[in-house]
Amino acid sequence: MARQPLAALDGTDFDVVVVGGGVNGASAARELAEAGYGVLVVDKGDFGSGASSRSSRLLHCGLRYLAPGRSIFDFVRHPGRFRAALRMAKLAMEARSEFVKASPDRAVAMKLHFPIYRDGPYKGWQVDAAFRLLHALGPKDLPLDYERLGPAEIAKAPLIRGLRDQDKLAGVARFREYQFDWPERVCVDAVLDAERAGATARNHTRAALSRPGPDGAWTVELTDMREQAAPVSVRTKSVVVMAGVWMDGLLKGAAPQAGRKIFGTKGCHIVVQLPEECRGLGVATLNSRGEPFYCIPWKHLHYFGPTETEYRDDPDRVFVDDAECDFLLAEANRLLPALGLTRADVRFTWAGVRPLTYDEAVPFGNRSRVLHDLSHDGLPNAFAMTAGPVMTHRSAGREVVAAVAHKLQPGRAAGRADAATHRANDCLAHAETLADVLFRRTGEAWSGPFDDALIARAATEAGSLLGWDEDRTRREIAAYRDEVEAIFRPGTRTIDAWSKAPAA
Repeated sequence: MARQPLAALDGTDFDVVVVGGGVNGASAARELAEAGYGVLVVDKGDFGSGASSRSSRLLHCGLRYLAPGRSIFDFVRHPGRFRAALRMAKLAMEARSEFVKASPDRAVAMKLHFPIYRDGPYKGWQVDAAFRLLHALGPKDLPLDYERLGPAEIAKAPLIRGLRDQDKLAGVARFREYQFDWPERVCVDAVLDAERAGATARNHTRAALSRPGPDGAWTVELTDMREQAAPVSVRTKSVVVMAGVWMDGLLKGAAPQAGRKIFGTKGCHIVVQLPEECRGLGVATLNSRGEPFYCIPWKHLHYFGPTETEYRDDPDRVFVDDAECDFLLAEANRLLPALGLTRADVRFTWAGVRPLTYDEAVPFGNRSRVLHDLSHDGLPNAFAMTAGPVMTHRSAGREVVAAVAHKLQPGRAAGRADAATHRANDCLAHAETLADVLFRRTGEAWSGPFDDALIARAATEAGSLLGWDEDRTRREIAAYRDEVEAIFRPGTRTIDAWSKAPAA
């Protein structure tokens, strides 16, 4: 279907404009539309092309939220942190269950292992207690399958028999975990659900906010990022900003006095191939700095990460640099020393920026999801969400609806969209670029960077469906290569390695 000219939206009135079509923005748009609001969801790139696509892809049970820090007494000294940890762990368990039930084709199960060292920060009884607490907090319809392995079982088990310092291992906790192996499509699915419920969706379109007029209505200026066309304006009663790391700049454009909302931390990953016997098996542990560190199975490969460093550079060009790659290789070899991984083993890398909540009391960003009422910043009937992980996107959408409903009633009856056929029939919906097709609509790009012949064939097939001429096809191929470079940072042996890799 041809892209509707932006001019068709000029002067349109909406109840709510959602700025940012990542997973939380898309979910908010869906929930608002199904609640009866007139909704526009807009993103300056493609839906799901920002931080949502760069996560560690873990639909985790919330175990990390129950880690008290340097000592178990941290929670005793700071009961508020313990309450926040319980809230986030409960949300994680609920989101884990809801996601797998609602989108079983987007979730992949794995067996994750947590090594317990005698000289480590956590004892076996603490790990046992944490899992009992998770079981009590969460639904009972998706079990954790928690068990503790002893030395004899560890010695025979693939992957974990290669853990470092076997003589210091007191045991290994094993539990069932999940991942969403294609978060971009989760965003696109939510956008399509929102449209079926009556929403309007627009990607590759920049939004700029103007302060509400005397009647309380906002004006939002829209600029098409793909076409040479004059900007247009729409009016809305409420604004929900889900722009992630771009949020502060967007808000200050409307209200220079607006307070800082985002603290961005960079997470890097490297992808390697481990022996076939390790498929479906992973490790959750702490790195040499005491930060969470994972070895996660993914398709026929595994990835190690993440890092966690403050990020202040261009959020549109986030990649793993040489020092970060070397750090992750060193941590991977520390965790599983027998692997002896080198740069030559790295198939590709990716990095993203977590839009954590800025909090002066938490120097490295607060991980608690916060929905900010922007009236405190002089922006009435406006909200912004920070630190919303991919896995809790459904509850994030419901939280937005509850906040908007306090100030604005929907204009029509609520009703859920029938999404039974959209995945088959709308596989190219809103696709404007070759990268949109290969990353967000088909997921083929995440099978690895292609050689020139495969890229050309994919562009020709996509172009025949989207109406591209030869010149447009050539431009899309060049732009796709730029995006692959920006995401994967290929530089070791990426394309050759992928062309020889077994099928997923």
